Amino acid sequence: MEGMPQTLSTTSMVTPCGFSPHLHSSGEQGGLIFQDGNLSSASLDALIQHLIPTTDYYPEKAYIFTFLLSSRLFIEPHELLARVCHQCIEQQRLDEPVLDKARVRKFGPKLLQLVAEWTETFPYDFQEEKMVGHLKDMIRRIAPCDETKPPPSIQREILSVCSDPYTLAQQLTHVELERLSHIGPEEFVQAFVHKDSLDSTKSCFSEQNKTNNLEAYVKWFNRLCYLVATEICMPAKKKQRAQVIEFFIDVARECFNIGNFNSLMAIISGMNMSPVSRLKKTWSKVKTAKFFILEHQMDPTGNFYNYRTALRGAAHRSLTAHSNREKIVIPFFSLLIKDIYFLNEGCANRLPNGHVNFEKFLELAKQVGEFITWKQVECPFEQDPNIIHYLHTAPIFTEDGLYLASYESESPENQVEKERWKSLRSTILGKT
Repeated sequence: MEGMPQTLSTTSMVTPCGFSPHLHSSGEQGGLIFQDGNLSSASLDALIQHLIPTTDYYPEKAYIFTFLLSSRLFIEPHELLARVCHQCIEQQRLDEPVLDKARVRKFGPKLLQLVAEWTETFPYDFQEEKMVGHLKDMIRRIAPCDETKPPPSIQREILSVCSDPYTLAQQLTHVELERLSHIGPEEFVQAFVHKDSLDSTKSCFSEQNKTNNLEAYVKWFNRLCYLVATEICMPAKKKQRAQVIEFFIDVARECFNIGNFNSLMAIISGMNMSPVSRLKKTWSKVKTAKFFILEHQMDPTGNFYNYRTALRGAAHRSLTAHSNREKIVIPFFSLLIKDIYFLNEGCANRLPNGHVNFEKFLELAKQVGEFITWKQVECPFEQDPNIIHYLHTAPIFTEDGLYLASYESESPENQVEKERWKSLRSTILGKT
């Protein structure tokens, strides 16, 4: 490996971990160089090989941590995982038509243990869909040999972190209010309003750091959409996917009851993404009545008439509230921004006589002022750091990753889908 030192002193970062793989004297074993019982140097290939478990070998925990930590100096995590998976497939002959089930049953749990240690220690590595794609492929190869129970999930899923929809809705409300609290009223003006039609036609949106909080909040909405879709497409079994859908329906309904319309819309949007909506066999197992009611509430027909009616009701409740719980109003943020944008675009900043159109800015101040009142509400729910952390760090697929997972779960139905599936397997998993 170019750039990799040929030797490491025994006082290098490897030594403090205290692992001594099978040797207690200086020497070489399988391309690994040992000094005083400690691994001192090796080629990258040898180090990768030493990471890979077999039916009768599992690397020491200290080695796993040390190598996964330092390996990123020489190889991208997704490339490392691809090599690990490729070697596992070759060594355990997992691509043969007939598998040695007894051998794979001994090997499978060890590989899953390695994956679990990796995901727990370096969760951010798994925000790339390539990582999860390789893992899903390995699980699919191992699963047929496990006759006792399904293999553990390749990553933590939402139901293992929070199985109560009320609690998740409350934690989503925590995230929403925390992110809203950073948005200043000036950001709305700086995002969409030109400085002055006589002075400049350049939007303030291009000015650095002027709308960061507003943009970050829009990104949060998009992340939640994709997280919901990822959680639904991830499970291998139809029953589990249906369970996740019903869970999110209950979360969305509780968001509506709380007055958290932004999370509600993100969840509905995630469930309506094409890779999710095409899972007809999965949806056939779902009780959809509650979902259709929620969809109706957020229907864009009539300029979101139903949503705006519900929002006015929540706003009225907030004005007469006796507790912070009743004060919560979290609007569907993208629509709020759109309303402000069209207010700006639809009305001139100056009247024909050159006067400032103050009537326009009174309406702008009314809309932004109402938002400022809502964002200042203190969240009344107890915070759960584990759930909040998961919402912010759980791996999510891109659109291509979602389509691949969807096709892997329920096969393509037509030639167009088949071609796309083949293309995605090639680009994401490196398969033909």
